[in-house]
Amino acid sequence: MTRTPYAFPRSRRLLNQADFQQVFQAPLKSSDALFTVLAGPAATGCARLGLAIARKQLRQATDRNRIKRLVREYFRQHVVASLDYVVMARRAVGTCTNDQICTSLTRHFRRLSTRVSHPA
Repeated sequence: MTRTPYAFPRSRRLLNQADFQQVFQAPLKSSDALFTVLAGPAATGCARLGLAIARKQLRQATDRNRIKRLVREYFRQHVVASLDYVVMARRAVGTCTNDQICTSLTRHFRRLSTRVSHPA
């Protein structure tokens, strides 16, 4: 099976509860009206992504899937610090355009990578 350049490999994902719990223990946090992004030390040495898009926030499966696709695509294309990230969506994200979502994600990942390189 050949891997496409658009794949999001398992090595770049948070896959089980233990991976998520490690991020939730003592996270760096960035929030706005669209997302809450948590970051923790990477267990593997490369950046990994976990998604927590709740049905309570976005009722329609198509809306949840759209947001997950956009977040994965952003994460795949942009250089981010070697941390484990958990992205949680808020209700307002369902009415936003793709550009607004990308702008918000850019702000979050930039803010978190700055906090890692310059701890307070």
